[in-house]
Amino acid sequence: MAALGNATSGVDYLDAVERRHQHARRLSTYFDTYDLLLTPTLATPPPKVGEFELPAALRVAADALLRTGTARLLTRTPIVDDMVQKNLGWVPYTQLANVTGRPAISLPLHQTADGLPLGVQLVAPLGGETLLLQLAAQLEESVPWADRVAPL
Repeated sequence: MAALGNATSGVDYLDAVERRHQHARRLSTYFDTYDLLLTPTLATPPPKVGEFELPAALRVAADALLRTGTARLLTRTPIVDDMVQKNLGWVPYTQLANVTGRPAISLPLHQTADGLPLGVQLVAPLGGETLLLQLAAQLEESVPWADRVAPL
């Protein structure tokens, strides 16, 4: 990812910044009507430890591209999109808060039949941290989660 960042042109970078600003402005208008945005935290059950490790051959190739400064070549292949989808596709809901700088909180309010935690994300408008913490405290009192332990 670092090599791709270094290979990004100034024009492409500014386009990405403008798209981020557009998302932030649109989300601001959402909060003109609603106090909070409620989403799942994950799009899938929690991933297994090590699930996102690059295969050895891809790690070697990525290191070579980084050392030689030729990472831009990857943008002409589906490898980058596949990598982004694999690394971010399971967390599409949290990206909105991350990209727009909105305060958000994930609370473990549910669990799978196997006992794995499933989170609920609440996103607030700018400055909404107090509201998030107050609601989280109320929810934890109603549905305590401190004693839950995920299976081995």
